[in-house]
Amino acid sequence: MYLTISAQKMGSTYNSSVGNYVDYLEKENEDRLPEQREEFFDQENDSVSPQTVIDEIDANTAKLRQKDPKFYSIVVSPNQRELKAIENDPNMLREYTRKLMEEYAKSFHRNQEVKAENLKYYAKIEHERTYRGFDKQVQENAPYRGEIARLRNEIRKVERGESIGNVNELEKRIKEQERLAPHKQNGRLVAAGMQKEGPQTHIHIIVSRRDVTNTYTLSPMAKHKASEVELNGKMVKRGFDRDSFYQAAEKTFDRTTGFKRNYVESYAGRKAHAKEPGKFFAKVMGLPTKEKDMAFKLLKTMGVKTPSIPTNKVQIAAKIIKALGRGIDKARGAGEDMGY
Repeated sequence: MYLTISAQKMGSTYNSSVGNYVDYLEKENEDRLPEQREEFFDQENDSVSPQTVIDEIDANTAKLRQKDPKFYSIVVSPNQRELKAIENDPNMLREYTRKLMEEYAKSFHRNQEVKAENLKYYAKIEHERTYRGFDKQVQENAPYRGEIARLRNEIRKVERGESIGNVNELEKRIKEQERLAPHKQNGRLVAAGMQKEGPQTHIHIIVSRRDVTNTYTLSPMAKHKASEVELNGKMVKRGFDRDSFYQAAEKTFDRTTGFKRNYVESYAGRKAHAKEPGKFFAKVMGLPTKEKDMAFKLLKTMGVKTPSIPTNKVQIAAKIIKALGRGIDKARGAGEDMGY
């Protein structure tokens, strides 16, 4: 499960209206028959028109300044194991989204209790993803694609008589670059704009910064998870507990779908891995045999290289903690993540 919260972009990409973002989310429906399209939905309705989303979000901005974000974007991306467990069922994802937004509401620290019914939000399920320029696979392929482009340009110069060279030799060098490139999909080098293979279903949620009555502000980007400030002689609670929300997002998915989460996929595991890798791998080594085997398979898919396992239990813990600790430090230095 990978979940992000971001504020409305206020630069050249999106203007003060949510319209451009809604149009972007509708692109996947363009070439589909009506019965194949995914509609916007909210806490109560399974089908909300794009124009209604625009009108409702754009109108719900009382007392917000011109440079204030008018809405937030939440993107929920179940991993392929999670999608397989629910058979990629959109109805189950809608049910999960509604329960998730109940947890989102609970994560606000306010004088009055915040509930899902106090939120103005609209969600949409999408089934496709494309590689983008900042994806690891695209970036790591970039030098090879650059060299291939240079060689193809050289071939064109030779064919036009502008340069002297051996076209067959240049073509062999292109094939060698294609062979060396680390990331391929269906025999083609992964590049920006290429559609990702496998289940890619994810959920986009547009949630207004103002509550449903347009009376008070609800910002998940608050600096504090829980604080109090004096305002007009009264103590006012404020804040958003992102840590609590992320934990709840995972637990809610598991309760709703019956998904059996491995320790290395859990929020607790990810947190331990980031802060105390030694303890993380010691915990992995202490898992029951089947869970441990699954943990190592998952770590491999996440890009963590695991050493061969010695027979001595003390050697197992020491060797894995040391070797994988080095791998984590290397990944951190390269600015990589483990796919969470």
